[in-house]
Amino acid sequence: MPEQIPAALIARLAQCETGTIGHSEHQGFLRNDLRPVKPGVRVAGTAITLRAPNILGSPMGWLVSNARPGDFIVVDRCGESRHANWGYVTSYAARLAGIAGIVVDGPTTDLQEQREHGIPCWCSGASPVTVKGGLPIEGAVNVPVSVGGVAISPGDAVLADDSGIFVCPPQRLAEIVDEALRRQAAEKITLERLSRGETLLDIFGLPPAIGAALDEGAAER
Repeated sequence: MPEQIPAALIARLAQCETGTIGHSEHQGFLRNDLRPVKPGVRVAGTAITLRAPNILGSPMGWLVSNARPGDFIVVDRCGESRHANWGYVTSYAARLAGIAGIVVDGPTTDLQEQREHGIPCWCSGASPVTVKGGLPIEGAVNVPVSVGGVAISPGDAVLADDSGIFVCPPQRLAEIVDEALRRQAAEKITLERLSRGETLLDIFGLPPAIGAALDEGAAER
């Protein structure tokens, strides 16, 4: 299993919003069709990965059984869009193991049971058609994967909320978290000023180029 990111740093990451990180970062955001099964949740963790191309068996059970509290499962279904390989039982087992969350680049099943008894899950949708189990068992655990259009390695940091999913290498995590929390603190001050009656122009002013363009347009009229 990959080295886990320190719990204190993951806790700080969980305070960040993906949308805030999106103000400063351009890479690392998964496709926006991967949506939360249960909205209103934000979680972060260390990526452990599974490549699962088969509609029969995969090492999913092994991965859930060997995961550590704070791990975040990332599943590459290799284009499979009909068969779900995640549902009530696996999600409940993951919850008991303390797994932070899961993102599946494909459908999952038992959505209501997942909401009530499982871990936070992001996926491409729902399907009642599941993998069938049995042989051959195909796939690989803790290898580089491609999920949501992003290359993800075991040990990467994962943050997921209603706005999306962000992944980054652990070497960059502290600087990204620091910047996001700084922006969120500044945003809180902005909201307080707006509530007191100031306008966006009062707070941020008008960039000179935009001001010049507006003046020119007014003169032409």
